[in-house]
Amino acid sequence: MTLILAVDDETLYQHLLKVNLEKEGYEVITASNGEDALELVASRGPDLLILDIMMPRLDGLSTCERVRQFSNIPIIMLTARGEEQDRVQGLNVGADDYVVKPFSAIELVARVRAVLRRASNAEQVTQTRYFIHGNLRIDFARAEVWKDNKPVFLSATEYRLLIQFAHHVGEVLTAEDLLVAIWGPQYREDKEILWVSIARLRQKLEDNPHSPQHIVTRAGLGYLMPPEDKENS
Repeated sequence: MTLILAVDDETLYQHLLKVNLEKEGYEVITASNGEDALELVASRGPDLLILDIMMPRLDGLSTCERVRQFSNIPIIMLTARGEEQDRVQGLNVGADDYVVKPFSAIELVARVRAVLRRASNAEQVTQTRYFIHGNLRIDFARAEVWKDNKPVFLSATEYRLLIQFAHHVGEVLTAEDLLVAIWGPQYREDKEILWVSIARLRQKLEDNPHSPQHIVTRAGLGYLMPPEDKENS
């Protein structure tokens, strides 16, 4: 059974998360602060972490950042309505998606299913085990990424985004192509989540994120991973 860790200092939201997700067949454990969440991620190994931003002792953003130091567990952030900066910060520190409070049960379950599906797909083995692009190497069998023979830690969403480029070397992928492929059709207009994710990926993969070699912008068109025998422009 899929295990979900729901972290919120408000007992009302803990209850809402637990009840609505258990109705869908998920096993749910809860925590009230970031410190307890870190202990549970390490000890219980949940399949998904739902993390409120505003919490005592250790806030959601700091918790997310620390989880990303040792785990690629999918993470959904809970943010207050209208707090756009919180959403961007959450994505920047490694969250895969966000849900805005107050949320409906339908939206919550849809987001959970989408993130779990992306994480599952990211672990699937492809026919070719290794992919090499310059100083970058992907081991599809283990879902591992290496840069200059050093491991690079990616979230499930970042990994899937990279795989899209690896599978379409030399092809320009539009923002809509990427949003639909990675996040789903309902995200086709949500370019902010793509911009932040591309920026995060470049920070991890590129020697100089401002002059990328692996993920290049084609102004007005989209993004591509250039063939190695051609100059990046």
